[in-house]
Amino acid sequence: MRYCVALICLIFSVTAFAQQKPAQDKLIQFSGIITDIDSSNVIPYVTITNLSAKSKRVGADYRGYFTFIVNPGDTILFTAIGYKKFSTVIPESTPDSKYTIMVKLKANVIDLPSVRVFPWATTEEFTREFLSMKLADDDMAIAKKNLSRSSIDGLIQTLPRDGQEIGSQNYRYNFDRMVNKNMVQTNPLLNPFAWGKLMQQIFDGDKSRTN
Repeated sequence: MRYCVALICLIFSVTAFAQQKPAQDKLIQFSGIITDIDSSNVIPYVTITNLSAKSKRVGADYRGYFTFIVNPGDTILFTAIGYKKFSTVIPESTPDSKYTIMVKLKANVIDLPSVRVFPWATTEEFTREFLSMKLADDDMAIAKKNLSRSSIDGLIQTLPRDGQEIGSQNYRYNFDRMVNKNMVQTNPLLNPFAWGKLMQQIFDGDKSRTN
């Protein structure tokens, strides 16, 4: 009788194993794209871990795309630096051998406490530095320094001229050139007609003296 019960249990175990084995041996092509949940921008090089297959890891490419083989019921974990973890389970009742998903990761914002950095290690060091500190000039001293002759000469040498200064200089240059041109034309020593008239007057004077 005991052998019969053991045989019946063995038959039920083999039957149950035979029914579960096709589901475990079924392979699914798991594919998808990983994006940011707020901006919809792709997230490249995300680490994808199959927790149900001895933590087998794969990585998404630079476009956020991934594809690899899984089994129904596998738990998949998505991790990336600066983003919260996301996990999903492959459905058991997948009609075909392909399963596609759009993974959206949320940025992991961490608020760090504020830190105040002081340049002095101790109060005594601060007191020593404060007593030896040279105070800055007030507004009047700064204004006098900026309006000094040496400061203005340095600005003249370094700063470029503005449009008004260039226009004024061009006006003076054109005026001086016009004056010099008129002086050349009105100077009798440089006028050949004036020299001819002078020579004619000299010849006429000589003739009048001879007569």
